[in-house]
Amino acid sequence: MPVDEQMARLRRGTAEIIVEAELREKLKRSLAGGIPLKVKLGLDPTAPDLHLGHTLVLQKLRDFQDLGHQVIIILGDFTGMIGDPTGRSETRKPLTWDEIRVNAETYRAQLGRILEMSRTRVEFNSTWLAPLTFEGIIRETAHLTVAQMLQREDFAARHASGRPISLHEFLYPIAQGYDSVALGADVELGGTDQTFNLLVGRDLQRAHGQEPQIAVTVPILQGLDGVQKMSKSLGNYVGIAESPIDMYGKLMSVPDDLMFRYFELVTRVPDVEVAALRALHPMEAKKRLAWTITDTYHGRTAADEAASTFLRVVQRKEVPEDVEKIVLSDRGEAASVSVVLKDAGLVPSTSEARRLITQGAVEVDGERVLDVNRSLAAGQSYLIKVGKRRFREVRLEIGAAGNA
Repeated sequence: MPVDEQMARLRRGTAEIIVEAELREKLKRSLAGGIPLKVKLGLDPTAPDLHLGHTLVLQKLRDFQDLGHQVIIILGDFTGMIGDPTGRSETRKPLTWDEIRVNAETYRAQLGRILEMSRTRVEFNSTWLAPLTFEGIIRETAHLTVAQMLQREDFAARHASGRPISLHEFLYPIAQGYDSVALGADVELGGTDQTFNLLVGRDLQRAHGQEPQIAVTVPILQGLDGVQKMSKSLGNYVGIAESPIDMYGKLMSVPDDLMFRYFELVTRVPDVEVAALRALHPMEAKKRLAWTITDTYHGRTAADEAASTFLRVVQRKEVPEDVEKIVLSDRGEAASVSVVLKDAGLVPSTSEARRLITQGAVEVDGERVLDVNRSLAAGQSYLIKVGKRRFREVRLEIGAAGNA
């Protein structure tokens, strides 16, 4: 593709390209010599699942891949043990090697939902970081100053307020930058909160006599609350491995004023179509958004079924036809609703169950439960609803438990 067309595609959905003129020059040389650019993205597998917030940078990586360039995923099994301090007001707790390796394998499986894995190079940065000697680490740290590190907004804020900055946190951007040196990267992608780390990569490449990489950043995606960064820990996320029904339903809760930002950043719907959607009722535009994203990760049939289920269950308030049936044994004469919700797989914990009950998000046999101490008698079956989409038919009895 001609350089101007490549640049037009690569600009969509980006926050900043540092430096755009340098990227254009690299693309010209690539086109003339038939040599693809090495485009790098580092991911620390600190959680087992990817969500839509991660996909902004992955979609941009796919753009480079579709343009014929070599994309390289760096799974930060080594840097993950340091813990990325980006945006943190306190020192981040490092993960163990085993935790990171388990999460890394989950990432590899999910990356195939966006990238063509047959054309994707996947590396673990322990390959080159683990063999570094103490002498080697000293040589890398000599290329940067403490003053440079304190230019980072999060480090500066912590230093000014007297909150501790552990010395190993200064090593994180150096380790990430060294990844670029080890690969000879032409381009590195990241969120806007990664800008400092990406620029450190440029500095280290210069120190090693390499041409500095281009830093391409994408915006940070707001979560379903419309306020904070999408995060699993905040509960405002949409996981790309979630069921089609849950994915579609969550996306239908995106605030109206955030909906078209999702169109721009999370989908590849052409701009002219997005402009036409702005003229529709917000509900119709949001249905298109939810269907498009569900189709992307689960296929057209699943997206159609999710849309149909949402119409029946949420809009018409009908009970789904295929409610899962669960039998819970050894309940005694009664069981707490919060415990039943957890044991039936509707919530991850009893504390989450109690939170949802106080918010009025739990119904038993069509009646809203507001008492966190409410119990259900054994020997009976109950239709339990959590939120707008999660249903279970639960029978409490004494005996062997299992799926009915």
